[in-house]
Amino acid sequence: MRSEQQVEAALKSYEDVDSWKTIIFLYNAALKEVGTKLEILNDEFQHVHQYNPIEHIETSIENMVKYINDIAGVRLICSFTSDIYRLAEMIGNQSDLKVLSIKDYIKNPKESGYKSYHMLVSVPIFLSDSVVDTKVEIQIRTIAMDFWASLEHKIYYKFEGNAPEYISKDLQECAKMVSELDDKMLSLNEAIQECIAQQDKDQIRMNEELMNDVCRDVLGNNKEYKDSKVQEKVTEIVT
Repeated sequence: MRSEQQVEAALKSYEDVDSWKTIIFLYNAALKEVGTKLEILNDEFQHVHQYNPIEHIETSIENMVKYINDIAGVRLICSFTSDIYRLAEMIGNQSDLKVLSIKDYIKNPKESGYKSYHMLVSVPIFLSDSVVDTKVEIQIRTIAMDFWASLEHKIYYKFEGNAPEYISKDLQECAKMVSELDDKMLSLNEAIQECIAQQDKDQIRMNEELMNDVCRDVLGNNKEYKDSKVQEKVTEIVT
């Protein structure tokens, strides 16, 4: 309720501006704040792990009249399901973002087959004379999940939400195939990472063996050099 009250207060303070434009302004500001945070997290992950968990970021302002809570939306598209939960944890650790609710449609898909991870967060928007906590919904999904959701939206939009039963069943079957694809791609990625890690270990071992060989050669040559000098000295004394 605090967020709604702050939005109302902000609207009253903008008497010379159309209230609807003010709402759009606040939610656009919230999208910019959250978008910047996500880009920084992605850059940090690249810097530390040499890997980008976010394929791309989409922002939108939807359902303006009916669902104020969902008015500002950010969609994160990832390569693998493991990235989804990693990103959700990173977002939850942001000190100036408050996680209001979580809906995990990956572990608990909708009946239609829809899968995604939803986070409703509150972000402070600092205005010239006030701070307004504004809600933003963050949806995190894989490329495959996003592909399915986009097609499902287009199909149901054409039928105005009343698609024939056989189409709904086909969509559910496609959702299963998408889930299997995500699982397979995740397993494949993990196998690739293990292979790379093993190659790195093998390379380190080869480098160590090569260094040991060089050291033995150097030490051996030094010993032969010293022995030859000793032999020369003995020869000089004898003669």
